[in-house]
Amino acid sequence: MAVALAIKDPNREKALIQRRAISFFMLTVLCVGVLVARFVQLQIFDHESYQSRSDKNRIQVQPLAPPRGLIFDTNGVLLADNRPSSALGIVVERVDEIDVVIAQLRDVIALSDDQVERFREAQKRTRRPGAAVIIADNLSDRDIAALAVNRHRISGVEVITQLQRYYPEGAIAAHAVGSVRRMTERDLQEQDKAVYRASQFIGKRGVEAYYEQVLRGQPGFQRVETDAHGRIRKVIDIEPPTLGQNLTLYLDARLQQAAVEALGARRGAIVALDPKTGGVLALVSKPSYDPNQFIIGMSDSEFRKLSESVYVPLFNRATNGQYAPGSIFKPIVGLAGIASGAMQWDTEIDDRGSFRLPGGEREYRDWSWTIDNAGGQGLVDLRRAIYRSSNVYFYDVASRLDVGYLSELAADFGLGKNLAVDISEASRGLVPDAEWKLGTKGEKWYQGDSVNMGIGQGDLLVTPLQVATYAAMLANRGKIVRPQMAQVRDRDRGNEIYPTQSSQFARLTHDDWVNTIAAMEDVVHLGGQGFRGNGTAWAYIGQDISYRMAGKSGTAQVVEIRQGEEYNEEELSEFRRKHAWFMAFAPVDDPQIAIAVLVENGGGGSSVAAPVARKVLDSYLDSP
Repeated sequence: MAVALAIKDPNREKALIQRRAISFFMLTVLCVGVLVARFVQLQIFDHESYQSRSDKNRIQVQPLAPPRGLIFDTNGVLLADNRPSSALGIVVERVDEIDVVIAQLRDVIALSDDQVERFREAQKRTRRPGAAVIIADNLSDRDIAALAVNRHRISGVEVITQLQRYYPEGAIAAHAVGSVRRMTERDLQEQDKAVYRASQFIGKRGVEAYYEQVLRGQPGFQRVETDAHGRIRKVIDIEPPTLGQNLTLYLDARLQQAAVEALGARRGAIVALDPKTGGVLALVSKPSYDPNQFIIGMSDSEFRKLSESVYVPLFNRATNGQYAPGSIFKPIVGLAGIASGAMQWDTEIDDRGSFRLPGGEREYRDWSWTIDNAGGQGLVDLRRAIYRSSNVYFYDVASRLDVGYLSELAADFGLGKNLAVDISEASRGLVPDAEWKLGTKGEKWYQGDSVNMGIGQGDLLVTPLQVATYAAMLANRGKIVRPQMAQVRDRDRGNEIYPTQSSQFARLTHDDWVNTIAAMEDVVHLGGQGFRGNGTAWAYIGQDISYRMAGKSGTAQVVEIRQGEEYNEEELSEFRRKHAWFMAFAPVDDPQIAIAVLVENGGGGSSVAAPVARKVLDSYLDSP
């Protein structure tokens, strides 16, 4: 059977090819038309919108942190500086897996668990989108080189060059100058975000905190062009930040160093003021700490060591330590007796070593009392009572005074107040009275409370800063200057000397001030009279002295000693021993410096605190 073969029709094949070609051509034209239409839409109708989006991806506005103002001492010594530093930051928005990036970084540089933990905490804080979150500060040159080599494989990281606060004096001036700290979430909520948008640190203590608005400056910005990896390729324009203002303090760095050395390894505080201006010449609190640690970063264990130490190095004893003043309070008691008319300068009592209130059984003892010897200072008037520090005399005076009158005069000397111009965090201390006791303890005021207050004990509390102010007021014969750290004039707060508007002071004559100062001179310079005649500090500091000093020592008990028991310091633990005080000013005729020295749990004021004060005054007055 024969098979029929199909014969192709050329005309039909040609027509088919033509139809397919026409269809393909039309499809191509349609596609090209769509592309042209889309192109027209993008380039003409939506041009501005897409250009804006492109610029947002390509161009960034970055805030620029202002350099913080510098802080100098009165002689131009730099106390707070800015130093360039490199930090490593991660832009979270440019990272898919944070843990992966951190692992990659740990292969390149050393990152501690503490640094990673701080980074994770910082991530949670309010911040500007696209801003880098710091994970490592103070990169070394080796770290920077290693990051540069490996940057192509680690996305979202930036090496940021910044100015970082640095304190050249370290622990020596930490409590005087204060310090900056890294901003917290609370800081960001409380402060103006526009002002702090580029800042990582804020003044937290001392001068740095009080003058934050002066020192911080104003931020600037720069517009930069970046590549797909976020790296800056070109700076388009820049508005530089405004530098913070510099500050000059009254503080004398040389005197500050001398005060630190004079206090040695002991715990305590020293405050020195210029009686003419109120300028703080020295402010020492020991033990201290290095404020640079809070800037470069420290481990949790290092911070716990500081914050949990029984010696509390972070605590500013000079402005916030509150202590019973002991015998340095006695000149105020004496002046209160004079101003009230309860006694005269020549009023005498026979100090036989103890005092009892009329009809009372409790015996109030002199500091010289022992079990074997009643002690006492013999026949004393007010001048002798001051330079011999007769407890019995001031027990007697205080028992005659209304406590309200004594408290008011103490307040006129700045106790129970914060008179400082620019130390806002300074504690107020406590000057108790009948109203305070009733409101706080629910008890009435007893005459025995006044007796205790007469020798600076009981509930009375003062700070070293207040004692230095009190000494300056004595040096000024009843005129006051407000303590001030920075040499900044403020018409509303002024730091000029002004007369105290106290009715109690108005009752004191020029001779009362002269007699008080003469008695305090005797504390230091009266010697050769035997044990019961010498000034209490003469044997310790009054010999071979080239200037005239007026001073008063004080020894404040920390624990109560029961009737009939003798104070045995060796049997007490360290923190239960007596505090040693000494306040002074010099030279007497033209006071240049007033000082307060506290040695915590140090023992006797004359034997321990007075030599410290003498070293500081020598350094200031005898140096060329």
